[in-house]
Amino acid sequence: MPGANDAEYVALEDGISPKLEHYTKVSILPLVFLIFYEVSGGPFGVEDSVKAAGPLLALLGFVIFPFIWSVPEALITAELSTMFPENAGYVVWVSSALGPYWGFQQGWMKWLSGVIDNALYPVLFLDYLKSAFPILEDGLPRTAAVLGITLALTYVNYRGLTIVGWVAVLLGVFSLLPFLVMGVIAVPELKPSRWLVFDLDNVDWALYLNTLFWNLNYWDSISTLSGEVENPGRTLPKALFYALIFVVLAYFFPLLIGTGAIPLNRDSWEDGYFSEIAKIIGGVWLRFWVQGASAVSNMGMFVAEMSSDSFQLLGMAERGMLPECFARRSRYGTPLVAILFSASGVVLLSWLSFQEIVAAENFLYCFGMIMEFVAFVKLRVEYPAVSRPYKVPIGTVGAVLMCVPPTLLICVVLALASFKVMCLSLVAVLVGLVLRPCLQYSEKKGWFRFSNPRDYANQMFTDQ
Repeated sequence: MPGANDAEYVALEDGISPKLEHYTKVSILPLVFLIFYEVSGGPFGVEDSVKAAGPLLALLGFVIFPFIWSVPEALITAELSTMFPENAGYVVWVSSALGPYWGFQQGWMKWLSGVIDNALYPVLFLDYLKSAFPILEDGLPRTAAVLGITLALTYVNYRGLTIVGWVAVLLGVFSLLPFLVMGVIAVPELKPSRWLVFDLDNVDWALYLNTLFWNLNYWDSISTLSGEVENPGRTLPKALFYALIFVVLAYFFPLLIGTGAIPLNRDSWEDGYFSEIAKIIGGVWLRFWVQGASAVSNMGMFVAEMSSDSFQLLGMAERGMLPECFARRSRYGTPLVAILFSASGVVLLSWLSFQEIVAAENFLYCFGMIMEFVAFVKLRVEYPAVSRPYKVPIGTVGAVLMCVPPTLLICVVLALASFKVMCLSLVAVLVGLVLRPCLQYSEKKGWFRFSNPRDYANQMFTDQ
């Protein structure tokens, strides 16, 4: 077995999993909405940016931050996903550049970060509904609701990725419509001076940056579905471009309306506040529509994230990094064991608060992104001639410079993490460092069966 630093890439035949030709591939429209829900899902959850920094910095953040973080991440995802069109996604990128040991660490941190992210959506869902149904605020009813939501949406994932994609389209349209209506109603009430309010002496930078970071990352998550995409070399770059514009508008427009149409009370800007804004602007009927939109938005984010997490485990199992059972597909083409494993993680982590979830997943996600940046540059340097259906139109120096701003941002996010989040995240990293040798030992002992990718693959390149 290759050592930790023996980088190699083994391409699955035709960039697909075995027998995948029997299942329908995802086309561009569902893919755009899957990316939308991987990254955003709408303006639900951005309220803390106003609470932390005021209207002006919140609005500027969702205009400037995408150029610092989202655009580089989306470009890297487009290039490497078309270079390696298979479900292991960023695990293959890092394995090819840094070796399988670090590829496994990438998979562990990204999967755990994704599961933590998914644990947030039932929390947000209930936060929006508790104002209308106070019984859901805490206790047994809230716990039962979290379990019920998780089970129902896990079943949707089990029924197939194509269904998930078209469900995402329908949910996306429904969840954004009330903000268009709210914008039309609010026009007479808009006061541009309200957008210019800021106070640099009263900014919670940790909350502000974590909120921006959480709402504008995860562009690389779609890479773990590359093997399920129709013509990924053309479809993925286009879908990422359309989704980037879609996401920024879905944040900026509601913030513009909410901060400009009503007097500012920063303390009120917290999870679920858009429903109160809707009531002030349009009445109770609009409030209920926004609450319903939040509910279906969280459903969309859950099923999209669950798809990426579970297909990532499938891809890792196909490459012999996880037991073979994770690669087994149901009759709908979905990885049943991987779905159930990811759903269990969501339930176990659902006790965390909103801020703790955001900070913890951001911390882990940062480690994974650093390895992605290193892999992107190293593959450009060491394998410049390998086919890239989409290539970012910059040279090696440009590739390095493109990674500098997001890397600096990562350092800031890590530095602002609380001691509790830092300790929990470092423990999670340490678990990954020992988990890989443990799995290799279990394979040696025959406790689990592991796939050999060379059984159905051809070698593309190896270190010389």
